[in-house]
Amino acid sequence: MPEAVIVDAVRTPIGKGRQSGALHGVNAVDLLAHSLEALVERTGLDPALVDDVIGGVVTQHGEQAANMTRRALLAAGFPESVPATTVDRQCGSSQQAVHFAAQGVIAGAYDIVVAAGVESMGRVPMGTNLVGSADALGSGFAERYPEGLVGQGVSAELIAARWDISRRRMDEFALTSHARAADATRRGAFDGQLAPVNGLAADEGIREGGTPDTLAALRPAYRDDATAARFPQITWNVTAGNASPLSDGSAAVLIMSAERAARLGLRPLARLHSFAVAADDPLYMLTAVIPATRKVLDRAGLAMDDIDLFEVNEAFASVVLAWAAETGADLGRVNVNGGAIALGHPLGASGARLMTTLVHGLHEHGGRYGLQTMCEAGGLSNATVVERL
Repeated sequence: MPEAVIVDAVRTPIGKGRQSGALHGVNAVDLLAHSLEALVERTGLDPALVDDVIGGVVTQHGEQAANMTRRALLAAGFPESVPATTVDRQCGSSQQAVHFAAQGVIAGAYDIVVAAGVESMGRVPMGTNLVGSADALGSGFAERYPEGLVGQGVSAELIAARWDISRRRMDEFALTSHARAADATRRGAFDGQLAPVNGLAADEGIREGGTPDTLAALRPAYRDDATAARFPQITWNVTAGNASPLSDGSAAVLIMSAERAARLGLRPLARLHSFAVAADDPLYMLTAVIPATRKVLDRAGLAMDDIDLFEVNEAFASVVLAWAAETGADLGRVNVNGGAIALGHPLGASGARLMTTLVHGLHEHGGRYGLQTMCEAGGLSNATVVERL
């Protein structure tokens, strides 16, 4: 059975997902093309050898619609003979792309494949793909959940209430994320994974100088009277300070069989060891990272203590803190170079971005095993174990 390896992984710096953001003027097709082009330039790979490009995009609307991964690879100069597809598993879309790519290699369906992702949240606002839908739920779903589900921010509040996570704890976690990301930037930890674009050479959203008192002054982001009446247990502590911001960015991961990498004289960064996808209560929505982590560790034959580095997407601080409470993870090994609260969370790109950060981080820190997981809308989560080579 072929072994799937990561030969290289690259990402753009992450821009603020607003009109004033550094990447706002870059079409999403060109933003993804930039990471694809950088991947080829860095490895010297002939793109004609690529069997498929699998891209993750969440808001498939406008310039991000209609299998935009195909347009991106053509914009990047790949031969017209290279196919592409675009997948949506919400925030885990490009992590799922990594899974599909690696599974295709292991199955013998692919020899060389690129998994990638992009999101330009400033140009294609979240939710615009649902605008005009008369009924996005359908009758069966509405009958099963007659009281209705809630948005992700309220789900993050419900998680904070269930796991008794205080506002102070979430704010301290957020400050740590920014401090780690700023330190990583200063010492050049990201230099080997970044492909500067449109004049942006570092992640735009990292902030320094914050304190618990400054974050405590921020207002709750999701409180409303009707939801407060429905969920009296919520104390309304999720703010813009302890949640990920709207972001623009892309990332790409080159995956191939170990045999083909050897024939091409390419040295892999990591082996794709084990994969899992899990689901959980769609009301709480963001808790599937817990069963997904347990599931992938079981498949890998590993324990939490065997994992040297974790990348757990910081959509909200409460998600990572609840995950750590349930799994017993040492937060000193989680998002060691900062997470999405500081770096940003360009939805469709985040799975590939986390994988890029993880494999480069394992080499920086000399770790053997890394585990990546992320919460996804609808109560879903992907989890991946990689082994440094």
